[in-house]
Amino acid sequence: MALEIRQVQKLAQQLVMTPQLQQAIKLLQLSRVELQEMVSKELQDNPALEEGTAEETENGDQPKLELPPDGAEPMTEPVINREPAVDKIGTLDWQEYLDTHSNSIHGSLTAEATGDDGDSPPSWENSLTKKSSLEDHLIWQLRLSKISEREETIGFYIIGNLDENGYLALSVEELCKATESSPEDVEKVLKRIHFFDPVGVAARDLRECLLVQLENLQFGDSLAARIVRDYLNYLESKRYEKMARELGVTVDEIADAAHVIASLEPKPSRGFGQEEVLTVLPDVFVEKIGNEYVIYLNDDGVPRLRISSLYRRMVGQEGAAEEQARQYLQEKVRAATWLIKSIQQRQQTLYRVTQSIFKFQLEFLDHGVSHLKPMVLRDVAEDIHMHESTVSRATANKYVHTPQGLFELKFFFQSGLKSGTGEDVASESVKEKIRGIIASEDPRKPHSDQHIAALLSNDSIDIARRTVAKYREAMGILPSSKRRQPYFRK
Repeated sequence: MALEIRQVQKLAQQLVMTPQLQQAIKLLQLSRVELQEMVSKELQDNPALEEGTAEETENGDQPKLELPPDGAEPMTEPVINREPAVDKIGTLDWQEYLDTHSNSIHGSLTAEATGDDGDSPPSWENSLTKKSSLEDHLIWQLRLSKISEREETIGFYIIGNLDENGYLALSVEELCKATESSPEDVEKVLKRIHFFDPVGVAARDLRECLLVQLENLQFGDSLAARIVRDYLNYLESKRYEKMARELGVTVDEIADAAHVIASLEPKPSRGFGQEEVLTVLPDVFVEKIGNEYVIYLNDDGVPRLRISSLYRRMVGQEGAAEEQARQYLQEKVRAATWLIKSIQQRQQTLYRVTQSIFKFQLEFLDHGVSHLKPMVLRDVAEDIHMHESTVSRATANKYVHTPQGLFELKFFFQSGLKSGTGEDVASESVKEKIRGIIASEDPRKPHSDQHIAALLSNDSIDIARRTVAKYREAMGILPSSKRRQPYFRK
């Protein structure tokens, strides 16, 4: 068969990722904070976009969620409110929308609703400064100390070489070589830093850290100090009887010393985390009003967008001289239009996904995590006739505030375990039951993983011992041998 090159024409369907579609997908997976940042950037880059004021939009035909009319017959079960009229995007008059409306789908927490007149000072949380790090805290104490310039140089080098737990990462020999100092000078400065706040910082291991704290408490010659110095491995495995025999004391005295040691801080850097704790702002609220659960989006802080009327008029001007400028303006107006459409589509998708989630998880809203049901992305996707990838993007980095607390939307997608009643049980519900069993156990005789599995089987939950161990480790709970407190005192 001879090889030849020839042209073939055929007809085929292919999905083309247009820039507009790419923008809509990108907006869908943005968190609320990221959306605010992106909208702010677009307001700076696109002159055709402008931010509408509350006065311009408060009298507009804003879509709202409907509540039961006054005097309506009370419902026996809570239900999720139906979709708002704005879900029918195809019926909207976009020209009218761009003239008079913002990108909000649901009524936000307006100044009238929240009682904020706009003149009040910023909240206390928004005026906080950067949290002091452990290094900053130690350097501040070092500079207040009455030491020589050479000792201060050694102290700076020690503080600069602490690890994430507050321990010294270098040996005395390395410090001497780096600072060109004698071992005596290094040990002198190191001893002083050990008693800075937090006490025990710059220790070279756990044993030294605990001994410094005991010395600071005037327990340097106590039984607790002897245990830390010579029997720390016995203490970890709770071999109280063996320690009592070797130290010539009673088991009760060992238990009292262990209680003192347990009150010490093994990680001096705790409380001086380098990462700032960020406040999570919910993207969606679910509130119970009467017998009904109402869903609404949190669009507070997201600028209301509209097309500049000045630029829209300039686009319609005639004349060859303005042709180049008109093309530029048409491109900007078109980009602004697509941005507003994409934001509205994002908000509508987020609302519909949240509504579908809580249609499946109604019992969670009333009773909490223990009543979560197994659910996967496909359940929601089939319910609202969307692709699973769309549901996944809509729930990524999004949080919902419910009567049971603040949760990530991804939290409600749980795998399931078989139960004796024939219904699947969500994995998070099983974790909650395991947590409850361990919380109520006798600390002197904690339940093994096998015993916990047996207790769950009595509750019609079929679960293997290794699955209990996996869930326990995921929750950060120690095994029974580590939880055992043979001389626990209430």
